[in-house]
Amino acid sequence: MTRVFNGKMVLRTMGALLLIETFFMALAMGVSWWYDDPDDGAFLVSVVITFICGLLGLIAGRRAPSRMGEREGYVIVACVWLVFSLFGMLPYYLSGQIATITDAWFETMSGFTTTGATILNDVECLTHGALFWRAVTQWLGGCGIIVLSIAILPIFGLNGMQLYAAEVTGVQYEKISPRIADTSKHIWLTYFGLTIAEGVLLWLEGMDGFDSVCHTLSTVATGGFSTKNASIAYYDNPLIHYTIIAAMLLSSINFATIILVFRGRFRKIAQDEEAKWFLSAVLAVTILLTLGLMGRHWFTLYGGFAFNGVEVNGLNIFTSLEKSFRTALFTTVATMTSTGFAVADYTRWASLLWVTIFFMMFMGGSSGSTAGGIKWVRTAIFIKSGVAEFKRRIHPNAIVPVKMNGRPVTQQTTNNVMAFMVFYIMIVIAATLVFCAWGVNFDEALGASVSAMGNIGPSIGQYGPAGTYAMFPEVCKWVMTIVMLIGRLEIFTVLLLFSRILWKK
Repeated sequence: MTRVFNGKMVLRTMGALLLIETFFMALAMGVSWWYDDPDDGAFLVSVVITFICGLLGLIAGRRAPSRMGEREGYVIVACVWLVFSLFGMLPYYLSGQIATITDAWFETMSGFTTTGATILNDVECLTHGALFWRAVTQWLGGCGIIVLSIAILPIFGLNGMQLYAAEVTGVQYEKISPRIADTSKHIWLTYFGLTIAEGVLLWLEGMDGFDSVCHTLSTVATGGFSTKNASIAYYDNPLIHYTIIAAMLLSSINFATIILVFRGRFRKIAQDEEAKWFLSAVLAVTILLTLGLMGRHWFTLYGGFAFNGVEVNGLNIFTSLEKSFRTALFTTVATMTSTGFAVADYTRWASLLWVTIFFMMFMGGSSGSTAGGIKWVRTAIFIKSGVAEFKRRIHPNAIVPVKMNGRPVTQQTTNNVMAFMVFYIMIVIAATLVFCAWGVNFDEALGASVSAMGNIGPSIGQYGPAGTYAMFPEVCKWVMTIVMLIGRLEIFTVLLLFSRILWKK
């Protein structure tokens, strides 16, 4: 027998979530007022509209049955990004800083999904309130609006268990606490702690106070929205670059592992096999890019080897090596963690280098982090399953288990990974075909699809780090926001809503 869908509970939960958005939107309004921006009126109207709709949602669901099943959980999780983006676009559109609904929707969805793709050719023309709101949307979306909500929803008499189950659909292999509410609180305390630490460091290292806050909110969310047109390249400061690199790496490692390390269990990071795959890949790609950039400096710019002490044709070797390494490391980490910040336009590098970066867009960071992409635990299981199958072909009677962190991976988990990989590629192909149908070049269409699916932001060609999606066809912008959402919710949460099995359960 099919259980009746608890629509009132969905309305009640969405109402509570909108009140949370109202609070953060009011903070942005306060920033606008503090800097005497002309858009504080637009923020006020947006806050009032969002608050009233949230209140109406609570009232409409005030007598809802307390039960919340999987269907309600999946609907709320899938819809919250749509609803948050619908109301979150109001300050941009009402203030006139983004002229069209399509562009305002694109910018807001890109923020909440932490994609970081932008349609703005001149970010610096935005008001302080709008810049702060862009960063806040990424910060809220980074660790998961739902994870934040689980710690707050009990205030409204709501249980977040089914929301957590719908939000966290990836591979899980570590628990922080047996209680979901406690787990979400630990995650958010760590998330908030990383935010405070990075913000203070960037300010001490010379970044303006406002910019340090905005860049911190985007960094720990692995989002990539910057207050500068040149992104992080605006700051010619190695300390700032290395601080952001460290923050991106920490935000892209499983938060369960980070929390256990903060508790003094330092061996956990060495025992986390996914972290080792991730960090090893970062190291390998960084070395490749560094060698490529150094070769470009020596052979293209300085005419080959002509050693004179520590100089090559007047260039200090160690200075050049450090800058090449820093640029390579920053670009690798920003791409692989799906943050999308830039200190250089990698599309101008040698083909081998930017193609390597493009393939790293698929990988992402660790599961249970704010990073996007396929995630390294899936990649590791996929590769290990292939190796195990190869061994079974040679030794048909052998039992060759696939293990992660010393524990066997169940067949169900392996099937989940294989299905995820298939759907991931299929969605990228479908989006690429749509973009090509509207006149986008194949390589740029493919790059935009991979970027949206991995929630990365910059892509290749005119949509690379130095470009924007301002001239992207309007239909493609709407399709790209759908791909962003699917990538953010890791496919299954969205696809399950269209499954007859879920609704018959």
